[in-house]
Amino acid sequence: MVLFGARALALPSKLGQRMKVQELSGSEILWNAYDHQGKKWFSAEIDLLGFDVVESTDPQTGKYLRKILKACCQNNSEFLSHWKKYKVDHYLEFPLDWGLGSSSTLIYNMSQWADVNPYHLYFDVESGSGYDVACAAAKGPLLYTLGEDSIDIEQVDFKPSFHDKLYFLVLNHKTDSRDAVDAVKKNKPSKDLIQEATDLTERLLDIKSLEPFEKWVLDHETLIASYLQMDRLKDRYFQDYWGEIKSLGAWGGDLALVTSSRPSPETENYFASKGFQKLIPYTDLIL
Repeated sequence: MVLFGARALALPSKLGQRMKVQELSGSEILWNAYDHQGKKWFSAEIDLLGFDVVESTDPQTGKYLRKILKACCQNNSEFLSHWKKYKVDHYLEFPLDWGLGSSSTLIYNMSQWADVNPYHLYFDVESGSGYDVACAAAKGPLLYTLGEDSIDIEQVDFKPSFHDKLYFLVLNHKTDSRDAVDAVKKNKPSKDLIQEATDLTERLLDIKSLEPFEKWVLDHETLIASYLQMDRLKDRYFQDYWGEIKSLGAWGGDLALVTSSRPSPETENYFASKGFQKLIPYTDLIL
């Protein structure tokens, strides 16, 4: 979770989304979205005369796509102004339930097609931090800060020597980031909390081994848990686990970062016994 005004470390994923656009004759957009196995999971037809969703396999996703397209045109009046038909194919490189900022990556891809600023587009359609947009454009780890009227992005070198002791756990518990953002807006963090979160981020960059990293995870989880008035993920589900567990994203949703000093099979067996079957090695996912 990115606190407004605090510095946060962003770790872009190796996996993202690809978009292919073809121009044809007509005045509509034919949109097809495919999952990581090549299976179509969403399709829509949008009339460019009034941006009406003529057909859609998922009305909510269709409305969201329409919202992005209209925002693109508001940011660039030339976009979609030549009355052509467009066939757009969008390909996910990861399972939908992994929650790797799929909507933000879509917004970034759309900004490239529409030739608009990705952050302007993001804040026109979303109310989050923009952190995932920065990840979509990044070539490596970065520090991200959202200020009152600015975004600060700094490329950093973060390659933990203990990466073989880090994993991502798929929780299969989808959390709506918009709900988390709304909750934070109702309970704005204090200046002291923002400074403490920033200090923790800067401390992280100097950590060289697993033990102090686990202490850092505990400190960060405790800080955010107190702010959100929620239990830590480890306290809720994994109290007998030997490593540390850090909530990611909307805090308690799609993925968690897991540390383990024990062999991979033992770690996998522990989480499988709790009903969590998918554990992803750190280097399989992080760019």
